[in-house]
Amino acid sequence: EARFPGLPLAWEVLNAPVGSTAVLNAANEVAVAAFLDKRIRFDHIHHVNHATLDAVAVSDVNDIEGLLALDARARLVAGQIAERLET
Repeated sequence: EARFPGLPLAWEVLNAPVGSTAVLNAANEVAVAAFLDKRIRFDHIHHVNHATLDAVAVSDVNDIEGLLALDARARLVAGQIAERLET
C-alpha cells in the first residue's frame, strides 16, 4: 500500500456507490495530466484522487447525462485541487 497508494483506493471505489469509479477515473486523468505538464509532483496524484472522491458527492447515476454531469463535476474539482498543489 505504501508503494502503490492508489491501489487500495481503486478497490474501495468498486464497493462504493455507483458513479464513484467515474469520479476516480476523472480525477486520475486530471491529476496525471497535471503531472505530465509538470504542474504537480508525482506523489500528488494520489492526493488529487483521494481529495476529489471526498469532495464530490456521488449520487445514483441512472443515465448517460447523469454520468457526464458527474464526470464534469469531478474534473472541475480535481482541477481545483491540483491547482492548489501546483509547484
